[in-house]
Amino acid sequence: MSVSEQPPTAGAAQQTTVAPAQETGATGPAAEIAAGYAFDGAALELGALLWDGVCHPDARIRIPLPVLNRHGLVAGATGTGKTKTLQLIAEQLSANGVPVFLADIKGDVSGISTPGQDGERVRERAGQVGQEWQARGFPCEFYGLGGTGPGIPVRATVTSFGPVLLSKVLQLNQTQEQSLGLIFHYADAKGLELIDLKDLRAVVAFLVSDTGKAELKGIGGLSTVTAGVILRSITAFEQQGAGDFFGEPEFDTDELLRTAADGRGIVSVLELPAVQDKPQLFSTFLMWMLADLFHDLPEVGDLEKPKLVFFFDEAHLLFSGASKAFLESITQTVRLIRSKGVGVFFVTQTPKDVPSDVLAQLGNRVQHALRAFTPDDAKALKATVRTFPNSPYDLEEVLTGLGTGEAVITVLSERGAPTPVAATRLRAPESLMGPVEAAALDAAVKGSPLYGRYAQAVDRESAYEKLTAEQRAAEAAALDAAAAKEAEKAAEEAEKAGTRAPREKKEEPSLAEQVVGSGMFKSLARSIGTQLGREITRSLFGTARRRR
Repeated sequence: MSVSEQPPTAGAAQQTTVAPAQETGATGPAAEIAAGYAFDGAALELGALLWDGVCHPDARIRIPLPVLNRHGLVAGATGTGKTKTLQLIAEQLSANGVPVFLADIKGDVSGISTPGQDGERVRERAGQVGQEWQARGFPCEFYGLGGTGPGIPVRATVTSFGPVLLSKVLQLNQTQEQSLGLIFHYADAKGLELIDLKDLRAVVAFLVSDTGKAELKGIGGLSTVTAGVILRSITAFEQQGAGDFFGEPEFDTDELLRTAADGRGIVSVLELPAVQDKPQLFSTFLMWMLADLFHDLPEVGDLEKPKLVFFFDEAHLLFSGASKAFLESITQTVRLIRSKGVGVFFVTQTPKDVPSDVLAQLGNRVQHALRAFTPDDAKALKATVRTFPNSPYDLEEVLTGLGTGEAVITVLSERGAPTPVAATRLRAPESLMGPVEAAALDAAVKGSPLYGRYAQAVDRESAYEKLTAEQRAAEAAALDAAAAKEAEKAAEEAEKAGTRAPREKKEEPSLAEQVVGSGMFKSLARSIGTQLGREITRSLFGTARRRR
């Protein structure tokens, strides 16, 4: 685990401010807006109010800590400061003992583990917003998908990933997705564990073989054409280097809920620069992690602070091309995971990237600047404005005029009501606003107590090995049957030549009957059919609850 080079100050794990309503220099509408953010309980500091071109450092824009599980949206055009906003929020969550998950798409979030660099720009921003800036780093773990790039490898088994999410990754249509569901149903019921992609390929090939095609006949069967599409998609997926992301040891998402020895929440950073050219893969993997958490966490209702805040970066990639059923599953997961103490923030360019049913559940909004260079941009701008409560601001003008590190904000108050819309100049992160050195990142990864648990891939016996053994047993039985038939034929010829006494003729079983009747085949079939004893239970995304 990478820990800040600078030890935390006393009470760092309780950094959240608790401030009653206070006097500000703002008057009129600005004073009314500021009053909407003067919470009595614990809250994170976002920045200072902007009104009529003036920044009011004593008018603090804040978000109550207990409402962070009511989900949120961080949006804005490229280069407007979304990543720094995530860093700012993550720092304060960590300081208050709340674990955080961040996806690092561009490789510039790793600096959260290292104290920031003081300088003129930082001091200027701190002075503008009334911030007492202090350079500090925060406890981090760094992960990488399947060991690609830096980070502790994060893998999932094909069985737990499930047919719905896998269909999204493989870009299958609805019919093909349903067929993949049948394949998983068969594998679950027969105890054929799908650990990696070669296991899935073996089961698909078996179910369209002469031996296996009858297995699904009673529930619709699997057409050769559909099986061919699925197999080609798996092969293309593997050729892109995605095969390493599936396997064991499977990542336990409970690791994301840990806190450091000093009480601060651990910031889990999933390093994705090495796979940023595979957007379908990493966005769907993020959804798997969220669904896995949803399975395992108990209902807790509303807490004083969340168990975890999960930032879902590049959210539009998850929703793009998604089926209606897939979107319904996302909506239900987001709706229900709140009561398990998990907050989800979607990060994207415009609110229109997020389906309306999901957007309606995002109570906390940080909207950075939007650009209106094209008719489509202007349309997106108007749509964004309509998603905000009524405001004394001219939001179309404000949203196109915001500078880097400024945003329009509305959050839920302690009573659960939306706060007034507030143009805000955001505080500066206290950790390094950029990547750490590669050597420091590598040292942090290999020094983590989790590295030994997940670094080395394991390939144990699963569907591929079992079906291969079955095929070999069947082939051996077929050879034995052929040899027996040859011996019988030789005996008959000898009998005709009068060299041996005639013997009673008995009906010869078919070759298939001989193979299926062999002791090795029966033994293997019994072991396959009874390994699990029952079919795996799957939930919203077809993901399987793991036996930990």
